[in-house]
Amino acid sequence: MRILIEEYQYIVSEIKDILQGIDALENVEGKVSIHYVGYYYNTLIKDCVFILPKVLLKDQDGEELVFGKYKPEDILHLEKNNMLSPEEQNFIYKFSVWIYRAIVVYKNDKRNNTEIVYHSKITQEGNSKRRLSNTFLDIILSLIEFNKDNQSFFFTVVKNMHSGLNKINWIRTISTSTAIIQGGQPIYLNPVNKKRQINFDEELLIIFFSILNYISYEYGFPKLISCQYALITGEKFKKFINGFGKTRLRQIKYKYFSDKALQLWQLCYDFFEQAQQVYVTTEKKEYLLVKSFYIVFEAIIDELVGDNPLPDGMDKKQEDGKIVDHLFTAQSLIDCEAQQTYYIGDSKYYKMGHELGSESIYKQYTYARNVIQWNLDIFNSGKKTESGVKLRDDVTEGYNIIPNFFIFAKLNEDFDYSENGIEQTDRKRNRHKKVQFNNRLFDRDTLLLFHYDVNFLFVLSLYARNNSAQKADWKEKVREKFRKEIQNWLQADYNFYAIKAHPDVNSEEYIKTHFKQLLGKVYSPFTDDTVYSLALDNSKENEVSNKHLLEELAQSFYIAQCKLGEKPEIVLKDAIDKGFQPSGEIKDGVLMVMMENYAKRSTAFLANGKLAIGIKYTKDSMEIVEHLNNIGYVLFHTRKNTDQHLFAVKNLCSVISAEELEDDRYKNVTTTGMYVSADIDCSKELDATEIHSANKAFTPVTRYDAQFATLELLKS
Repeated sequence: MRILIEEYQYIVSEIKDILQGIDALENVEGKVSIHYVGYYYNTLIKDCVFILPKVLLKDQDGEELVFGKYKPEDILHLEKNNMLSPEEQNFIYKFSVWIYRAIVVYKNDKRNNTEIVYHSKITQEGNSKRRLSNTFLDIILSLIEFNKDNQSFFFTVVKNMHSGLNKINWIRTISTSTAIIQGGQPIYLNPVNKKRQINFDEELLIIFFSILNYISYEYGFPKLISCQYALITGEKFKKFINGFGKTRLRQIKYKYFSDKALQLWQLCYDFFEQAQQVYVTTEKKEYLLVKSFYIVFEAIIDELVGDNPLPDGMDKKQEDGKIVDHLFTAQSLIDCEAQQTYYIGDSKYYKMGHELGSESIYKQYTYARNVIQWNLDIFNSGKKTESGVKLRDDVTEGYNIIPNFFIFAKLNEDFDYSENGIEQTDRKRNRHKKVQFNNRLFDRDTLLLFHYDVNFLFVLSLYARNNSAQKADWKEKVREKFRKEIQNWLQADYNFYAIKAHPDVNSEEYIKTHFKQLLGKVYSPFTDDTVYSLALDNSKENEVSNKHLLEELAQSFYIAQCKLGEKPEIVLKDAIDKGFQPSGEIKDGVLMVMMENYAKRSTAFLANGKLAIGIKYTKDSMEIVEHLNNIGYVLFHTRKNTDQHLFAVKNLCSVISAEELEDDRYKNVTTTGMYVSADIDCSKELDATEIHSANKAFTPVTRYDAQFATLELLKS
């Protein structure tokens, strides 16, 4: 078995014979690099050659070394001057199988660019010494080929095994058993069968089909088992792999005489011997190679992470010609419920420790800008996205955060295929941020980029198995992991708050009035669209300005720290329960409502806070209409300093006709045709001890009419 590493610069004279039959790229210094990954059989040296991915290479003091230890030239021939440890050599054998399987799965997927795959069918059958090979892949393929070509042999063995067996020994049955007479005929419930001899052909078939079952489960090869046997699986089969398989096969070897049985025995034995020496026939040139393996790696990550097809009619090739690797919709970083956003990914297939270039970073920012514009174009044309994603909030004019990330292939140095996580990269820089304005997270031009490393062995094996359930399960887990870890990163740089306007404040009007101050800092991501997310950069340079902003917002909003993913209604509860001081600066208008016998009449509206206050064509009523947008409170009174009840108004008041009133809205009078519709916050009655309703002048005629006043007037 010969080993080459993709893109490594070899001296031509050292590998000239090994490269016979494939194209390579030679430079002027007499070196050559191979831009393929895969397997081929070299007829000149009569040995197989594996070209393994460059991810095995690690830079050590300016040298590219396999596993960070060995020069690729020193492991060209694993049978000669082998420097690898037994663990490393075993890894190479198994790794070669995974690479082969991944290329096969890629080739069979019609969605992929199969023009980069070069294939001549690989067929082996172990009955000749024309070719000496020692690859684990050869053995697996030989086992599969034997199963495919020898179905008649299996049928014959099974048929012979069952003929003449399990016949009843009537002499012993009659002499040892009691018969039951039914219908004049004796019936023996426990007949004695003839003694059955151990059938070693059957045992060999069970071992063989158990091996096929194992390689199907482990590597994803098609499982074509026609005979129904109780197979050896689980921990029992592990014992066979760990030595018992060879032991048992040696014990039964001399029970076989036919050529087919001996051939099958040898294949099974070679499997358990881990491909130390197997003889296979090669009739023609064999190869399975893929050029530009990074394309295969992109397909692997896209299959395991991305959406296919892309959401909302997007295409991988964007309008400016750039091609995005991975795109999917998933739960927003802010909302703990249903809101979705786009996640943009780019897979990177480098040698171990390779740092990211500035060009790749810039391109990734461009991908995000293009996706934002695509989403805007859909809504600007009057349509909606199929995914439900809307990146821009019309009220705040803020933009949802788009998680943008790189996924790097990284070799697990313990050769652990089961380690299935994607981790924050250990490279020098694992996060990037590009801004146009400081302290504006919810801004179109604030672009974030995160780096992840993925265990190349795990994703390779998961893709190669081609098990849809396993892939779907991991996709769900890794998407949630992305979300959680990006949230943690953001929360290290920003303080997040949930804010909700006081009942006397119209939040939309406030945001319009303070637009420049709040732009890029607030966004509306929650199911309750009256609650906003506030994000403030926690760097020292923003400390003073953030403090002033919070103090100013506190006059008009309930504010509570709200981590990404938390429910705002829970974190805001304490702030709302504490209440607030009325904001005279914003709305100090008071709608005065004469109401005697308040205790009884209030039960009709305190449950929902919906009021309809009758108005007439009078000077007082016109004053109410004139100051409608400045009404922040409703005062129930009797023209005295006692029995006064003050409530804050939620949202804007409006004038509507009697016919337009909802059925559940309380009318203080029923004799007018027009009403002021007002919603009050009944959760907390405000302090009215300093209020003097008699400060507002009235006449005997207007005594019971509604009036408009200001807090300043009523408190003077």
